[in-house]
Amino acid sequence: MAVREVLRMGDPRLLEQAQPVEKFNTRELHALISDMRDTMAALDGAGLAAPQIGVGLQLVIFGVDDNPRYPDADAVPQTVLINPELIRIDDEMEDGWEGCLSVPGMRGLVPRFLRLRYRGFDEFGKVVERTAEGFHARVVQHECDHLIGVLYPMRIRDMRQFGFTEELFPGEDLGDD
Repeated sequence: MAVREVLRMGDPRLLEQAQPVEKFNTRELHALISDMRDTMAALDGAGLAAPQIGVGLQLVIFGVDDNPRYPDADAVPQTVLINPELIRIDDEMEDGWEGCLSVPGMRGLVPRFLRLRYRGFDEFGKVVERTAEGFHARVVQHECDHLIGVLYPMRIRDMRQFGFTEELFPGEDLGDD
């Protein structure tokens, strides 16, 4: 369909709470998801939340098969997740480097829960429920944060671990999340 413009940090729409999706399997919802997939693919992203393209709905997509920006990452299933709920399995956390299409050119070390369950719906209103760990769990948490107006720099504990990608990782081509 179309590659949409991704809002960047500083745009107040990224700080708003997203609203629940109320109707599934509509032409408008399918068109939005198609645009989100095109946008994510064009930018080699691991995920994208509707608020990042200016749509204030509780909708995220994510998935990583063979992405050159994440050569060491485990595969993450291609997923449409609407009105998500995240459930912690335990309190174990892990620090990991994150980037974001809304914070281009930068990376930060972000603590995330190592394991979780998530549930929500796909575009047809069918229940989606999975257990995730590692990179999969990190991606889900990162994308769902966008639905509550949180960008990853807000979660960084030590701002010395936040900066421009080329300064933090000289010679590496990591792109943006």
